[in-house]
Order: sequence, then C-alpha cells, then structure tokens
Amino acid sequence: MGNSYRPTRRCVLQAGCSSVLGLGLPALLAARSRAPAKEPQVKSVVLVFLSGGASHIDTFDPKPEATETRGEFQTIKTRIPGVAFTEHLPLLADRANKLAIVRSMAHRDNRHLSGTHNTLTGAIQPFRGDSNEDKQLNRGDWPCYGAAIAHLRPQGNSGPSQVTAANPLIEGSLVWPGQHAGILGAKYDPLVLKDDPNQADFKVSGLALSSGLSVSRLDHRRELLRELNRQKSSLDAMAHRRQFTDQQNAAYSMLTSPSLTNAFNIQGESSENRDRYGRNTLGQTLLLARRLVEIETPVIQCNMGRVQTWDTHTGNFPKLKNQLLPQVDQGVSALLDDLQDRGLLDQTLVIMVGEFGRTPNISTLPNTASVGRGHWAWCYTAVFAGGGVAGGQVIGKSDHIGAYPLSTPYHPNDLGATIYHALGVDPASMLHDRFNRPIHLNQGSVMDVLYSGAEA
Repeated sequence: MGNSYRPTRRCVLQAGCSSVLGLGLPALLAARSRAPAKEPQVKSVVLVFLSGGASHIDTFDPKPEATETRGEFQTIKTRIPGVAFTEHLPLLADRANKLAIVRSMAHRDNRHLSGTHNTLTGAIQPFRGDSNEDKQLNRGDWPCYGAAIAHLRPQGNSGPSQVTAANPLIEGSLVWPGQHAGILGAKYDPLVLKDDPNQADFKVSGLALSSGLSVSRLDHRRELLRELNRQKSSLDAMAHRRQFTDQQNAAYSMLTSPSLTNAFNIQGESSENRDRYGRNTLGQTLLLARRLVEIETPVIQCNMGRVQTWDTHTGNFPKLKNQLLPQVDQGVSALLDDLQDRGLLDQTLVIMVGEFGRTPNISTLPNTASVGRGHWAWCYTAVFAGGGVAGGQVIGKSDHIGAYPLSTPYHPNDLGATIYHALGVDPASMLHDRFNRPIHLNQGSVMDVLYSGAEA
C-alpha cells in the first residue's frame, strides 16, 4: 500500500462512532464535573461474571448435611480450616487462603436482566415496565463501572476505562442492561469484545480496520483525520456533532495505542501459559484480563459465557461438572497465580459473582427430565481476592439449606460501592441524568469487612 492510500468513508464512520465493527468504544475525555479524587487502593478490578446465576450450593457454599438440597456433588476440604467447597473446584480450594468468600449476598430481584444491571452497575435499574423489552439495555440505565470511572476519574492515557470480554450479553433481540454507559452517553461506553480469544486467529478487529488500515501502518493516521474532516457534510447532519467528534478523537487514540494492541496480542503468550489457563474461551478470557491488568485497565469484565450459560434450570449437575466448574476453577486459579507471580495481585481486585444464586430445591421444568435449580436472589455467594482483601476467610453465613442469610446480608449495591472505593471514586459521587437532575452514583456501603478479616 503506497502513500496514496485513503480510508473509505465507511471505514472512517466505523472508527468514529460509538461502536467499531460491533465493539463499544469509550471516549476518555475531560468531563464537565469531577468527583473529589481519592487515592485508589487498586489499579484494576477484574469482574469475573457468572452470567445466568451460578449455584452457590454447588460451588462455594455446599450443604452436605441437607439431604433434600445438597445435590449430586461431594465436598472437599480447602486451605481454610473447617470450610468446604464442591469437589469440582479443587484448584480454588487449594487457593482458599487467598480468597474471601462472602456467603451472604442477597437481594430481591430474581430476574436476569434487572439483576444483571444491578450487579454490573451497583445500582437498581430504573423501572420502565415488567416486560423483558422494558428491562433491556437503555440509555436511562445506570453506567457500568468503567463508564463512571471514565467520567469521574479519567485516565491519563489513551486506553479504555473498561474492557468487556468475550461474550456480549445478548440473547436474540434482547440486550442485557448494565453493559454500557447508560445516562452518561455513548462517549463513555466500554470497549466490548465480540472476538473469542481462544480462536487461533484471534485479533480485535476494531483495532485494525477492515478496509486495510492496520496499527502497523501509522504513517496513514493523519490521512485518516484529514478524511474525517472531508466528511464534514455527513457530520453536520448529526444532532450531536461535538460528541461525534469526541468519539472520533477517542477512536483515533485507541486505534494508535501500542499498549492496548500489544495487550490484545494473546498469541505473544507462551504455549505453557496459555495451557495453564485452559484452552477454552473462559480460560483465555481470563488470560486476556491479566494482559489488560498489566496496562492498568481500570475495569475488566470477564463474561464466563453468554447470558444463559449458568442458568441451569436443566442439566445443572452435568453442565457444572463437565464444563463450567473445571474451566472456571482452572482459569481463575491461573489468574490469581499469574498475578501474584508478576507482583500484580495486590494492585488488582478480583471478584467472581453472578446476578444471583440458585434455589435450594432441585426440580424439573415441565416436559423435561433433567433436574436443575431455579433463580434465587435471596442468598448467594461472591468471591473476592487480591487488592488488599484479607484472604482465608468466610464472610457471612447462610441457613442450613442455603436459602437465606443468617448474618449481615450484602447487596449488589454494596458490591458496587466496594468497586468504586477500590478504584478511588467516592460511591456517593453525584451524576446528572438525562434531564440534568442530580443523582447519586451508588447507594451501597463499602464492604470493609473484606479488608479487616473479621465479620462486621
């Protein structure tokens, strides 16, 4: 390609809009108002999201004495005296000394969409109606964590404040809420990867434009900007011309960021390390997270499957035994070890959680034979590690069948407050909604017990 290369109009518009070939693109720009900055405890948060709601009873809060609810799995000892996990989490059991296991997470929303919004934003979704269509992704939602960080505590580099990998939470025409900047607008949307890092030819296509403009051909980047200016007539037709220009500038910075493109070069990892995480989408997503931690990406959301992956109404035990638990056990254990080996665990808060847990009772759906568990938001488990968390502890207690907390319950709002606090943002910071009304970013309480090592 010679110096006569000119990017196509389609290529330019893809780079400038809030999505690049299906990838959400944040604008890391100066906001008009800022929350008072706090000293962050960590540089990154890795949110390992068990989308669909994993069974707490079949993972980190087994009930071996409850014959009617315990299910098919046996239990194993962990590094914490007197604490057991399911038999299918042996690697994490051996690393329980690094973990804080919160067994009293609880809220009242048994619905996937709004429950997911609460978990991914730290705020209850504004009510718009009872149908799934009413609850799906909407600009009236609260911002995801990285979007709020970009708005309230923007980074000094050109990287995104949040990367979400590798499965956008979409089911048919329904797009799960909580995945973008909501009321803050498209310019703060996170970078959402649709590409599977386990594929041999994995590359983030949005960072090497399909029309031939690759990051390695940076001689043409000024030509790209000149072409943007040549598209002035198209830009003038847009209602938010300034915002669109900001998005173009953010796209330009991201397209030419060597640290980001290097982070996505997962092929640069040794075969041994890739094997260590597991040669599957879940494991390689967690390896990608470690690479993003190295460039200090503030929020890295790792979707452990698509929207219904952990929604085990049927086939609960074979799905967990044969696929989900072994992959997460291997991948998360490798992540913790890798971060520690590289001296990054103390500056990284790792959280593993779903939008809720599963019912204590085991049942079958109509016209099905394979047993499973239903949605259960009234008690479930979240696991924390790194970032100053006191490992080797169990926080909270559920009743004898895992149905309700017997100790202090912790809400997804509290999870959100803890994430913001760790990243140096006051959870009580004020935002403005679409009607310019002041609202609190978060109404939860920081889970200080994670750091003190003693139940509050």
